[in-house]
Amino acid sequence: MAAGDSFYIATPIFYVNDVPHIGHAYTEVAADVLARWHRQSGDDTWLLTGTDEHGQKILRTAVANDTTPQAWADKLVNEAWLPLLETINIQNDDFIRTTDERHEAAVTIFLQKLYDDGYIYSGEYEGYYCVGCEEYKQLDDLMETPDGDYAGQLVCKIHGRPIEVLKETNYFFRMSDFQQKLLDLYAARPDFIQPESVRNEILQFVKQGLSDLSISRSSFDWGVKIPWDHSHVVYVWFDALLNYISAIGYGTDDETFKRRWPATQLVGKDIARFHAVIWPAMLMAAGLEVPRQVFGHGWLLVGGEKMSKSKLTGIAPSQITDTFGVDAFRYYFMSAISFGQDGSFSWEDLSARYHSELANGFGNLASRVIAMINRYYDGLVPAPGEYTEADLAIQKIVRDAADKADASIEKLAIHEAIAAIWTIVDELNGYITIQEPWVLAKSDETRERLGTVLYTTADGLRALAVLLSPVIPEATAKLWTALGAFSGLGELTDQVVVDAGHWAQLPVGSRVGSLDALFPRIETAGE
Repeated sequence: MAAGDSFYIATPIFYVNDVPHIGHAYTEVAADVLARWHRQSGDDTWLLTGTDEHGQKILRTAVANDTTPQAWADKLVNEAWLPLLETINIQNDDFIRTTDERHEAAVTIFLQKLYDDGYIYSGEYEGYYCVGCEEYKQLDDLMETPDGDYAGQLVCKIHGRPIEVLKETNYFFRMSDFQQKLLDLYAARPDFIQPESVRNEILQFVKQGLSDLSISRSSFDWGVKIPWDHSHVVYVWFDALLNYISAIGYGTDDETFKRRWPATQLVGKDIARFHAVIWPAMLMAAGLEVPRQVFGHGWLLVGGEKMSKSKLTGIAPSQITDTFGVDAFRYYFMSAISFGQDGSFSWEDLSARYHSELANGFGNLASRVIAMINRYYDGLVPAPGEYTEADLAIQKIVRDAADKADASIEKLAIHEAIAAIWTIVDELNGYITIQEPWVLAKSDETRERLGTVLYTTADGLRALAVLLSPVIPEATAKLWTALGAFSGLGELTDQVVVDAGHWAQLPVGSRVGSLDALFPRIETAGE
């Protein structure tokens, strides 16, 4: 992207009835890292997240808890979902709730337009409905359980709970009209759906033929009312998908809408079908641009299974952040898992990577360099002398890493970007071992060489602070302060991330401070 371009990124809006687990946090952190990178590249960036609060499941839970659906949703948002963003340090620009007046107004405008243009009609519908998914299911989405509480019953493959057979008069969206248009879109823009595995699955699904979509329910009233028929409420998914445009002024603020849309949309692969089939069809019907991209990332697996509330495999993000800290949480999930593929979480892997990569790799590097500048140069960043091949090699590594990381972010390969940046950590550690600054410090004759080595490591750390700032914002802010970079360069978040690879930005004579361990060693059970 050219600097100054619009970069609008949206997470799915999360269903308030579920408790936030690390799977939700994974999506949030990925979107946040991408947004922070683009902000620091000078792009007009907007990060949206929020909550999905309508539908039958919320209504039933609220009734079971002797309260109203609105009060129940308010409680969950304030006690669980907003605190999640704080726990994992998300810098979102907006938070949309489907119960917001602005959202309901936009849904009404959108529906009325589709109805007026002939894309919505009334009809009879009978089908298998999963309340857990808030979705009508095809037979291949279901399975018969041989034993247990639901023996002999058809259950949803995702939730493992019996479905309901519903028959009602509904309003339908003419989705079948858009089958060929969607296939043309996928052909013209191969990167519209990523990764490739998700794209292929969506392509096969649409090629099999699209049915019209039931978009209303009349058996309960917790939802946005159909504007021309108040006895019906909008199907929860049709309502929820519109959050991506209701939050940026659709129907009320054309200037903001035009400035922000279209969005890059991050979703879990299990809801990619809604976002890559139903959503672009809805937008086409309304005469609007489709999203810039739909990226369906993989699942986080615990013990080989996708996390879920019902199977009690969900891990709360605070269980990790309370022990390892927020930065380690963000770093681990963004670096240990190839973004787009499933990834297995284990406490052992987290602890091992924390100690080897963050504590011993990056943290120790930062501490050593700051300590040596304090010891050998009274805390002032020394001037470099003539550069040798070894120094120039470091400069090239820093430059290449910055370029490669930016190219990786452009294609949403966050793990590749971090791997590229980490080459700087590894090379600087190796450089210090070979150059032996503690030996150079023993003789006046090698004083100039010592200055060159310490400047090289200090400016390398300056580049690392900038490049890693979107991923580990707390640790890099501490490093930036310790390097004395603020006085000469300004705020860390004001540094242009794509320019981090340009050499010799840290002013000679900057006064370094002290630096506590960025990632202290953590004693875990059994040690």
